[in-house]
Amino acid sequence: MYSYKQLFDFTEQVFLSMGCPAKDAKLASEVLLEADLRGVDSHGVARLSGYVRLWEAGRINVKPKVRVVHETPSTATVDGDGGLGLVVAPQAMLIAIEKATKVGTGWVSVKNSNHFGIAGIHAMEALNHDMIGMAMTNASPLVAPTFSTDRMLGTNPIAVAVPTKNQPAFVADFATASAANGKLEILQRKEKKAPAGWIQTKEGQRSTNANELKDGGALLPLGSDKTHGSHKGYALASIVDIFSAVLSGANYGPWVPPFVSFLSPPENPVGEGIGHFLGAMRIDAFRPADDFKEHMDNWIETFRKANVVKGQKNVVIPGDPEREMTEKRLKKGIPLLSPVERDLKSLAKKFKLKFN
Repeated sequence: MYSYKQLFDFTEQVFLSMGCPAKDAKLASEVLLEADLRGVDSHGVARLSGYVRLWEAGRINVKPKVRVVHETPSTATVDGDGGLGLVVAPQAMLIAIEKATKVGTGWVSVKNSNHFGIAGIHAMEALNHDMIGMAMTNASPLVAPTFSTDRMLGTNPIAVAVPTKNQPAFVADFATASAANGKLEILQRKEKKAPAGWIQTKEGQRSTNANELKDGGALLPLGSDKTHGSHKGYALASIVDIFSAVLSGANYGPWVPPFVSFLSPPENPVGEGIGHFLGAMRIDAFRPADDFKEHMDNWIETFRKANVVKGQKNVVIPGDPEREMTEKRLKKGIPLLSPVERDLKSLAKKFKLKFN
């Protein structure tokens, strides 16, 4: 087990060693470690070496000049200047919040960025301003559309954070694929099989081989197949791709640059970098905030009291598992898989840092 501070301090030193300004290194570390705290281990420090490799490959600008290239009172398009998505997305979210403060809602589409960590942390920023937050991003094309064998879309997550009065905030954060690629990577490290319905072979047949993507296979949309609603997961992923990239001028579909550094970005790109879409809505732009939050409490309390099927304790409210995991890991520490520890020790050696 490692304490939050141990991992945060080490992560911050790695970003500083890459040349990130102090405030950006701190922000990127906060965003990355939030994933580990919330139990989304696939998107926390396990990704740190991946960002380093992208930087070494010249695909991340550690000193980006993030700027608005087009805007209206309630919308903006932001150019991330090739920066870390961990830094670009929070800045874009603040722009959305500023616009919502002035006119009720704010919507920002981002281009020329990189992987931004977990979507939930960006949506949750709005909670600090008594607003509803939304965040989504497109990602490396690993998901095949329904009835296809081609990898055309990313796992393209969607997150929505809703404030409450006394109950914990409602926070939905989910991939539009049956599983995020990071979960597949964890299974690979553990040398375990993937659940049925997550992936298919390059011929389109079901597979439980966690390494199937390396052999040309593809992840499946949320729902796994048409009978179980994969066309809906495919549609959701498409919406994320359009809002994040077609709207901003980022790369979309099969042109999205891969997160792994050993694969080069596609030739003849249709846009710039990876795209995000972030939004903030001031509650009192719709109804008095206190009224809304009281009814959100009632909504949550009502769902918590719903009858449960045999073998289950209660109905889970979106955000509950992550909140409970955060409380647990702040007290007891954050576990790391052996391959992740080895990666971090390798980074320590590379940058002449201490990791223990």
